[in-house]
Amino acid sequence: MTQDGRLIRGERTRSAVLEQALRLATVSGLDGLSLSQVADALGVSKSGLFAHWRSKEALQLAVIDQARAQWTELVIRPALTAPAGVRRLWAVHLSRLAFYEARVLPGVCFFANAQFEFNARPGTVRDRLNAEQTAWMTFLTGLATEAVTCGDLRPGTDPAVLAYQTEALGVCAVMQAPVLGLETAYQHARQALLDHLRAIGTTQAILLEQLPQACPEGIR
Repeated sequence: MTQDGRLIRGERTRSAVLEQALRLATVSGLDGLSLSQVADALGVSKSGLFAHWRSKEALQLAVIDQARAQWTELVIRPALTAPAGVRRLWAVHLSRLAFYEARVLPGVCFFANAQFEFNARPGTVRDRLNAEQTAWMTFLTGLATEAVTCGDLRPGTDPAVLAYQTEALGVCAVMQAPVLGLETAYQHARQALLDHLRAIGTTQAILLEQLPQACPEGIR
Protein backbone atom coordinates (compact mmCIF):
# COMPACT_ATOMS: atom_id res chain seq x y z
CA MET A 1 0.00 0.00 0.00
CA THR A 2 2.84 2.36 0.85
CA GLN A 3 4.47 1.75 -2.51
CA ASP A 4 1.16 2.25 -4.31
CA GLY A 5 0.68 5.51 -2.44
CA ARG A 6 4.08 6.73 -3.54
CA LEU A 7 3.27 5.82 -7.14
CA ILE A 8 0.00 7.75 -7.00
CA ARG A 9 1.70 10.78 -5.50
CA GLY A 10 4.42 10.51 -8.11
CA GLU A 11 1.92 10.50 -10.94
CA ARG A 12 0.05 13.44 -9.45
CA THR A 13 3.30 15.37 -9.16
CA ARG A 14 4.24 14.50 -12.71
CA SER A 15 0.85 15.62 -14.00
CA ALA A 16 1.00 18.91 -12.07
CA VAL A 17 4.50 19.59 -13.35
CA LEU A 18 3.55 18.94 -16.97
CA GLU A 19 0.47 21.15 -16.72
CA GLN A 20 2.61 24.00 -15.40
CA ALA A 21 5.34 23.32 -17.95
CA LEU A 22 2.80 23.41 -20.76
CA ARG A 23 1.52 26.79 -19.62
CA LEU A 24 5.05 28.16 -19.31
CA ALA A 25 6.02 26.84 -22.76
CA THR A 26 3.29 28.90 -24.43
CA VAL A 27 4.80 32.05 -22.94
CA SER A 28 8.55 31.44 -22.70
CA GLY A 29 8.77 29.04 -25.63
CA LEU A 30 9.41 25.31 -25.61
CA ASP A 31 13.15 25.88 -26.03
CA GLY A 32 13.15 28.31 -23.13
CA LEU A 33 11.64 25.70 -20.86
CA SER A 34 13.91 24.29 -18.17
CA LEU A 35 13.58 22.13 -15.08
CA SER A 36 14.73 25.09 -12.98
CA GLN A 37 12.03 27.32 -14.42
CA VAL A 38 9.30 24.76 -13.78
CA ALA A 39 10.62 24.02 -10.28
CA ASP A 40 10.61 27.71 -9.39
CA ALA A 41 7.06 28.15 -10.69
CA LEU A 42 5.83 25.21 -8.62
CA GLY A 43 7.95 25.92 -5.59
CA VAL A 44 9.63 22.52 -5.61
CA SER A 45 13.23 21.34 -5.89
CA LYS A 46 14.88 20.82 -9.25
CA SER A 47 16.33 17.54 -8.00
CA GLY A 48 12.81 16.21 -7.46
CA LEU A 49 11.91 16.91 -11.08
CA PHE A 50 15.14 15.36 -12.32
CA ALA A 51 13.86 11.99 -11.15
CA HIS A 52 11.12 12.26 -13.79
CA TRP A 53 13.06 13.86 -16.67
CA ARG A 54 16.77 13.40 -17.09
CA SER A 55 17.20 16.09 -19.71
CA LYS A 56 15.62 19.22 -21.10
CA GLU A 57 14.71 17.35 -24.28
CA ALA A 58 12.92 14.65 -22.28
CA LEU A 59 10.86 17.37 -20.58
CA GLN A 60 10.08 19.01 -23.92
CA LEU A 61 8.84 15.74 -25.40
CA ALA A 62 6.71 15.09 -22.32
CA VAL A 63 5.18 18.56 -22.65
CA ILE A 64 4.26 17.81 -26.27
CA ASP A 65 2.52 14.65 -25.10
CA GLN A 66 0.69 16.66 -22.44
CA ALA A 67 -0.41 19.24 -25.02
CA ARG A 68 -1.72 16.50 -27.30
CA ALA A 69 -3.70 14.93 -24.44
CA GLN A 70 -5.19 18.31 -23.52
CA TRP A 71 -6.07 19.05 -27.16
CA THR A 72 -7.73 15.67 -27.54
CA GLU A 73 -9.77 16.11 -24.36
CA LEU A 74 -10.86 19.73 -24.80
CA VAL A 75 -11.01 20.22 -28.57
CA ILE A 76 -11.46 16.91 -30.38
CA ARG A 77 -13.55 14.83 -27.98
CA PRO A 78 -16.41 17.38 -27.54
CA ALA A 79 -16.65 17.95 -31.30
CA LEU A 80 -16.98 14.25 -32.07
CA THR A 81 -20.45 14.28 -30.54
CA ALA A 82 -21.66 16.23 -33.61
CA PRO A 83 -23.26 14.24 -36.46
CA ALA A 84 -20.80 12.79 -38.98
CA GLY A 85 -20.18 14.93 -42.04
CA VAL A 86 -19.78 18.64 -42.46
CA ARG A 87 -21.32 19.33 -39.06
CA ARG A 88 -18.51 17.43 -37.35
CA LEU A 89 -15.83 19.36 -39.24
CA TRP A 90 -17.59 22.57 -38.32
CA ALA A 91 -17.86 21.46 -34.69
CA VAL A 92 -14.11 20.86 -34.51
CA HIS A 93 -13.47 24.35 -35.84
CA LEU A 94 -15.82 25.89 -33.27
CA SER A 95 -14.36 23.78 -30.47
CA ARG A 96 -10.86 24.88 -31.39
CA LEU A 97 -11.78 28.55 -31.40
CA ALA A 98 -13.62 28.15 -28.09
CA PHE A 99 -10.43 26.66 -26.62
CA TYR A 100 -8.51 29.73 -27.76
CA GLU A 101 -11.11 32.22 -26.59
CA ALA A 102 -11.29 30.63 -23.14
CA ARG A 103 -7.53 31.26 -22.74
CA VAL A 104 -6.96 27.76 -21.43
CA LEU A 105 -3.26 28.45 -22.04
CA PRO A 106 -1.73 31.91 -21.49
CA GLY A 107 0.00 31.70 -24.87
CA VAL A 108 -3.27 30.54 -26.46
CA CYS A 109 -1.97 27.76 -28.76
CA PHE A 110 0.93 25.54 -27.81
CA PHE A 111 1.24 23.79 -31.16
CA ALA A 112 1.14 26.91 -33.33
CA ASN A 113 3.77 28.59 -31.16
CA ALA A 114 6.01 25.53 -30.98
CA GLN A 115 5.80 24.84 -34.72
CA PHE A 116 6.97 28.36 -35.52
CA GLU A 117 9.69 28.13 -32.86
CA PHE A 118 11.17 24.85 -34.11
CA ASN A 119 10.43 25.14 -37.81
CA ALA A 120 14.10 25.79 -38.65
CA ARG A 121 15.58 23.61 -35.89
CA PRO A 122 16.20 20.02 -37.01
CA GLY A 123 16.12 17.41 -34.28
CA THR A 124 13.99 15.13 -32.16
CA VAL A 125 11.67 17.86 -30.86
CA ARG A 126 10.90 19.18 -34.33
CA ASP A 127 10.32 15.63 -35.58
CA ARG A 128 7.81 15.03 -32.79
CA LEU A 129 6.04 18.33 -33.50
CA ASN A 130 5.89 17.48 -37.20
CA ALA A 131 4.42 14.09 -36.37
CA GLU A 132 1.73 15.73 -34.25
CA GLN A 133 0.94 18.21 -37.01
CA THR A 134 0.73 15.40 -39.56
CA ALA A 135 -1.66 13.47 -37.32
CA TRP A 136 -3.85 16.57 -36.87
CA MET A 137 -4.00 17.27 -40.58
CA THR A 138 -4.82 13.62 -41.27
CA PHE A 139 -7.67 13.91 -38.78
CA LEU A 140 -9.05 17.08 -40.43
CA THR A 141 -8.68 15.54 -43.89
CA GLY A 142 -10.57 12.49 -42.69
CA LEU A 143 -13.45 14.65 -41.48
CA ALA A 144 -13.52 16.50 -44.80
CA THR A 145 -13.46 13.20 -46.71
CA GLU A 146 -16.36 11.98 -44.62
CA ALA A 147 -18.33 15.13 -45.43
CA VAL A 148 -17.82 14.56 -49.16
CA THR A 149 -18.56 10.84 -49.00
CA CYS A 150 -21.84 11.28 -47.13
CA GLY A 151 -23.02 13.89 -49.66
CA ASP A 152 -22.76 17.01 -47.51
CA LEU A 153 -20.14 18.58 -49.80
CA ARG A 154 -19.79 18.60 -53.57
CA PRO A 155 -18.11 15.51 -55.09
CA GLY A 156 -15.25 17.55 -56.55
CA THR A 157 -14.25 18.97 -53.16
CA ASP A 158 -10.63 18.18 -52.31
CA PRO A 159 -10.58 17.04 -48.65
CA ALA A 160 -6.89 17.83 -48.22
CA VAL A 161 -7.39 21.39 -49.44
CA LEU A 162 -10.41 21.88 -47.18
CA ALA A 163 -8.40 20.59 -44.22
CA TYR A 164 -5.60 23.01 -45.12
CA GLN A 165 -8.04 25.92 -45.31
CA THR A 166 -9.58 25.00 -41.96
CA GLU A 167 -6.18 24.77 -40.30
CA ALA A 168 -5.04 28.04 -41.87
CA LEU A 169 -8.04 29.87 -40.43
CA GLY A 170 -7.35 28.47 -36.97
CA VAL A 171 -3.69 29.47 -36.98
CA CYS A 172 -4.45 32.88 -38.49
CA ALA A 173 -7.00 33.56 -35.74
CA VAL A 174 -4.31 33.00 -33.10
CA MET A 175 -1.83 35.27 -34.84
CA GLN A 176 -4.30 38.04 -35.64
CA ALA A 177 -6.10 38.16 -32.28
CA PRO A 178 -3.55 40.54 -30.66
CA VAL A 179 -3.82 42.82 -33.69
CA LEU A 180 -7.53 42.74 -34.56
CA GLY A 181 -8.83 41.98 -31.10
CA LEU A 182 -10.09 38.64 -29.82
CA GLU A 183 -13.74 39.02 -30.81
CA THR A 184 -12.99 40.20 -34.35
CA ALA A 185 -10.26 37.64 -35.11
CA TYR A 186 -12.27 34.64 -33.94
CA GLN A 187 -15.48 35.82 -35.56
CA HIS A 188 -13.63 36.23 -38.86
CA ALA A 189 -12.30 32.67 -38.52
CA ARG A 190 -15.80 31.32 -37.91
CA GLN A 191 -17.45 33.32 -40.65
CA ALA A 192 -14.80 32.53 -43.25
CA LEU A 193 -15.17 28.78 -42.85
CA LEU A 194 -18.94 28.99 -42.63
CA ASP A 195 -19.10 30.95 -45.89
CA HIS A 196 -16.80 28.45 -47.58
CA LEU A 197 -18.80 25.44 -46.37
CA ARG A 198 -21.96 27.05 -47.66
CA ALA A 199 -20.31 27.67 -51.03
CA ILE A 200 -19.18 24.07 -51.50
CA GLY A 201 -22.10 22.38 -49.75
CA THR A 202 -24.83 20.38 -51.44
CA THR A 203 -28.53 21.10 -51.05
CA GLN A 204 -29.32 17.58 -49.85
CA ALA A 205 -28.92 16.06 -46.39
CA ILE A 206 -27.82 19.29 -44.71
CA LEU A 207 -28.99 22.86 -44.36
CA LEU A 208 -25.79 24.84 -44.12
CA GLU A 209 -27.76 27.99 -43.45
CA GLN A 210 -28.72 26.40 -40.14
CA LEU A 211 -25.15 25.85 -39.00
CA PRO A 212 -24.64 27.91 -35.82
CA GLN A 213 -22.53 31.00 -36.34
CA ALA A 214 -21.98 31.74 -32.68
CA CYS A 215 -19.06 30.20 -30.87
CA PRO A 216 -20.10 27.59 -28.33
CA GLU A 217 -19.85 28.40 -24.65
CA GLY A 218 -16.22 28.77 -23.60
CA ILE A 219 -14.28 25.85 -22.19
CA ARG A 220 -14.05 26.00 -18.40
